[in-house]
Amino acid sequence: MKEFDLTLKNLGDLFPEDFSEEQKAKAKTVFLKELAFRMHKFYRGKMITVPKAGLYGFNWFNVWYTPGVSRVSTTIRDNNEMAYELTNKGNLIGVVSDSTRVLGDGDCTPPGGLGVMEGKAFLMKYLGGVDAVALCINNRDSSGNPDPDRIIDFVKMAEPSFGGINLEDISQPNCFKVLDTLREECDIPVWHDDAQGTGCVTLAGLLGALEVVGKKLENARIVFIGAGASNTTIARLIITAGGDPKKMVMFDSSGSLSSDRSDVEEDKRFYRKWELCQATNPEKFQTHAEAIKGADALIAVSRPGPGLIPHEWIRSMASDPIVFACANPVPEIYPYEAREAGAAIVATGRGDFPNQVNNSLGFPGILKGALLVRARAITDNMAVAAARSLAGFAGRNGFSPDYIIPTMDEADVFPEEAADVAMQAIRDGVARREMTRAQAVEEARNDIMEARKMVHSLMEEGFIREPPLELMEESLKLAIDSVT
Repeated sequence: MKEFDLTLKNLGDLFPEDFSEEQKAKAKTVFLKELAFRMHKFYRGKMITVPKAGLYGFNWFNVWYTPGVSRVSTTIRDNNEMAYELTNKGNLIGVVSDSTRVLGDGDCTPPGGLGVMEGKAFLMKYLGGVDAVALCINNRDSSGNPDPDRIIDFVKMAEPSFGGINLEDISQPNCFKVLDTLREECDIPVWHDDAQGTGCVTLAGLLGALEVVGKKLENARIVFIGAGASNTTIARLIITAGGDPKKMVMFDSSGSLSSDRSDVEEDKRFYRKWELCQATNPEKFQTHAEAIKGADALIAVSRPGPGLIPHEWIRSMASDPIVFACANPVPEIYPYEAREAGAAIVATGRGDFPNQVNNSLGFPGILKGALLVRARAITDNMAVAAARSLAGFAGRNGFSPDYIIPTMDEADVFPEEAADVAMQAIRDGVARREMTRAQAVEEARNDIMEARKMVHSLMEEGFIREPPLELMEESLKLAIDSVT
């Protein structure tokens, strides 16, 4: 297995030395997709259910099930809060999706999102010590259109079983209604990772990048390309953290957002976009070129590239420009191209390039923090607290142009992030449970290390099988052939 180091930092070394940067970038994308397909087929998914209670003899069946468990049921009946003490509810997340916008692939049909939702569950367990269940639901009406009210009804019916809900891959504008309604009506935290998760981690990366180039958030001119759930929430969290909306311009597929956009105003489903239309772009910039000229940062979460961000846009930006090209699986511009055009700092959503701005760095710690204090909600302040926690962790390690945000293999970041989120939940008055920050760090760290030890133990004992080397060799050969 040593020939295939999947830390991703050395993935480019797998390819011929005479490959150009563009060829390596394309080949890596093909390799990861092909390898993912083969590995998922080999394992038949990524998650299983494993008991956490022991079986010490035949009569223990009567303890874990009937008649003994009746005492548990009646206790919870009389006090529903006891479910946090007597069941796994307090560490269990439902990952809910209608699969209408799966990564960059669009509507994949309800079961098409299962691989992604299992992936979220995998990361929650390994990185956050959180149990999770993939729940891809069919919310299509008789005409085949996705109905947001069906998602809302489903989550509200499932609420008693979970300590929190992670919404995922729900197309806009439905995602806005689903999230805002459930945040208001549920008594457990409901989190939309494509929006709030991406927003939190992008804010963290931006804070780190601004530190590197010596600029302040409140003074930064920022241009956004793409106005979906991710970028609109990124902008909202940046504003919450102190960014000036008057120095921001956002573009959707129809042009720039501004108070002149009557089409957005009239479509009440896009109320989040209309809020930004009213708050941003007071100068009414119409084109990308005029808005980007002199900008300090460009944040793109649009559609897969490359070639969507021209070099001349970056050349026209202010000194030491910051470029976040976060479309998956291929960024709007490759990092090496952005740097050639003059970018001081480049971030993408991919782990095989420096500065990965990916919500996987956020949701495991954020959800763990919410669960630690049995939060009733995840507020925007909690998301900003997580972003500042991530940026602070990276800053203590030493910022650089290639290190503006922690990486997912830095295990210590997640309990720190969880604790900071938990403390903010207490300050915001949404926590059911009080604890100190030190207690939160310790509990989160213990749960995370226990989860990691369990995975490695299963690997060592052979319950998680080592995949055949030829699966990787086949994937690598296809990737090399695809660009030669």
